[in-house]
Formats: sequence, C-alpha cells, structure tokens
Amino acid sequence: MNPAVDTGTRRKAVLLLSGGLDSATCLAIARDEGYDCYALSFDYGQRHHAELAAAQRVSQALGVLEHKVIQLDLRDIGGSALTDSTIDVPTEQADGIPVTYVPARNTVFLALALGWAEVLGAQDIFIGVNAVDYSGYPDCRPEFIAAFEQMANLATKASVEGYPFQIHTPLIHLTKAEIIQRGIALGVDYSSTVSCYNADIAGLACGCCDSCSLRLQGFCMAGVNDPTKYRKKRN
Repeated sequence: MNPAVDTGTRRKAVLLLSGGLDSATCLAIARDEGYDCYALSFDYGQRHHAELAAAQRVSQALGVLEHKVIQLDLRDIGGSALTDSTIDVPTEQADGIPVTYVPARNTVFLALALGWAEVLGAQDIFIGVNAVDYSGYPDCRPEFIAAFEQMANLATKASVEGYPFQIHTPLIHLTKAEIIQRGIALGVDYSSTVSCYNADIAGLACGCCDSCSLRLQGFCMAGVNDPTKYRKKRN
C-alpha cells in the first residue's frame, strides 16, 4: 500500500517554502488541513540567503517533519535580476513580465517537489502561487498549475500505479490582504518571513522592489501592522 493512502496515518504533503509571506501562509494552511508537511527550499543562486534563513525559522515555528534545502545554481543560465548580478532589481513597475522573473523556476521547483513527493509516498504538493496580487509571472497562473498536474500524472510511477498527484494552490485567488488575514488567523508570525528581492545580509528588506511594494500594500489593506524591517519604505 502506498503510505500516502494508509488509513492509519495522516496524509503527507510536500510544500515549496521560500521563506516569504505567501509560502509561510501556504504551509500554515496545509498544516491546518491536517497534512504532515515536508518543506522544500532551494539555494538556487538567488541574490541573498536571507530568505533561506527565514524558511528555516518558518519551518521550525510551524512544525514541519523535515525541511530539505536543495542546491541548484540557476546563475549558470542567468536571465533574471534575481540570478544575474549585471541586471538590477527594478524599483518601479514596468509593463510586461518583469526582469525579476526567473526562467522556468516554478517548473523546476515543482519537478523536484514531485520527485520528493514520490519518494515519500505523498500525493499532495502545495505551492503559494498567486494570480491576483503578483508581478505577472507566467508560472503563477492557474493554467500552468493545471498543466503541471496533468504532466505529473503522466510521468510518474506512483500515478501509473493508481496514486495520482494533486497540486494545491490555496492562495491563487486571494489578494495579498486576504492572504495576510488568513495567515494571522492561523498563527503565522510574519516578522520571521522575508519577501524582498534585494534584502541585505541581515535580512532587512529594501522597501523599494516590487515584492516589498506588494507586501506593504497588503498589510495596509488588511489593516494589520507590518512587522517587516525595511531599510527604506516606498512612499
């Protein structure tokens, strides 16, 4: 029997955990829904490691069974302000897909989450993508998630043997304010999270990038004090 469907145990879930606001909330939701959670983070050559330290804090606070960090250097292909030091992180929103988009990142991350889920005997994968308050990334859309789930159920031994996978996106239709309110109701300590694209070595957020702007607006619209430590806040 696949351990994921053993009626004597709780269901297992693999969750992508960046250390940011959205993934922390997603983890809290998965735990609240009764899953035993296994968190997966990536040291992928991003600009800073403050988010990985945040992911460790969040995983400890929310009681994951295991937190795995995979090293994967996407600087080798570049093409993003988050993985190429010659491309500046923008401080103003631009038309189209921004330079902070990392080519195929969610596809790669979900593929590795799928592999770990199959090893664990888990049929459920959680990812905190959002199609409302986001930066226009194509791999945050519902169509992408549906397509990846279909692929996962064609490409794996587990699904062929009758144990299909489901990709859960509990935040995908929520505003940033709604995400924050949901997380607070579930006990998420947002002071432990880092969402900034350009945080410093101490984890202080720049306050100027697109991610900081969305976070600031979210706390304001939620009517909740923003516990984030910023070097500078955008007016």
